Amino acid sequence: MTELPDPEAQPGQVVVRVRAVCVHPADVASTTGQIPRGPVMPPFLPGWDIAGEVAAVGSDTTDFRVGDRVVGMIPWYLTRGAPGGYAELVAADAEWLVPLPDGLDFASASTVPLNAQTAHQGLELLSLDLLSDGSSILVTGASGGVGGFAAQFAAQAGYRVVAQASDGDEEWVRGLGAHEVVSRSADLAAVGPVAAVFDAVPLGDAAAAAVENRGFVVTTRPTPAIDPARGVRQDLQLIRLDRKLLAELVERVAAGTLRTRVAVTMPLTEAADAHRRVLAGGLHGKVVLTTG
Repeated sequence: MTELPDPEAQPGQVVVRVRAVCVHPADVASTTGQIPRGPVMPPFLPGWDIAGEVAAVGSDTTDFRVGDRVVGMIPWYLTRGAPGGYAELVAADAEWLVPLPDGLDFASASTVPLNAQTAHQGLELLSLDLLSDGSSILVTGASGGVGGFAAQFAAQAGYRVVAQASDGDEEWVRGLGAHEVVSRSADLAAVGPVAAVFDAVPLGDAAAAAVENRGFVVTTRPTPAIDPARGVRQDLQLIRLDRKLLAELVERVAAGTLRTRVAVTMPLTEAADAHRRVLAGGLHGKVVLTTG
């Protein structure tokens, strides 16, 4: 832990007093070098998703006032940790943030931005408008943050969702709207053929085996190319911040029409232990760091 100077809000920014920051596998990957950091070298701050209160407002910033509750996504692919969310105070562009409804707690809100936007944008890549009503979609990792949101979006759009759940988590996944739940150890080739796969884990070849020829596959990280003879369209979902979409998704979670969950909260001072818990796996929900 290190003491840093308090950040100052520049034009178009606010300083957020962070109350909760979600721990993502991407945070762990950034610290191990699996996510390229470009010219940024340690020390840097991990952390994409924050929820808290506005502590200061910069000039030319009219969207927020001191005391407003906010949630947002630091586009770490741009900031590379300068800033990141693992701090008590973060200077964030106002465009990264949306209002946090009073009925939604900080910890739950912090699980929404990266996970829900990735799921929503990934399903858009699947060209759901080209699929017929009731088409089957396989979602891997539906026990996780991205997969859980993807299962809900697909089910609410009217598609038949086959969702892969972690052992002992079948009831939660079924409650997301999945029509069929398969275990983590299932042979996904026997599940198909399905019209599309949202490979949130991703599993790569194991998940692609379930898609029909000339179907669709979206993954959250690069995976091996599928045999071109099968005619499967293969897309990679890379997150992009969409403020309007984020505001809508946060409102839906606050209203209870989208579900999320927190497995455990830990003090920000225990960030290293939080990373170890994420690496160990077996969690039903997200790990969230809090500042009290």
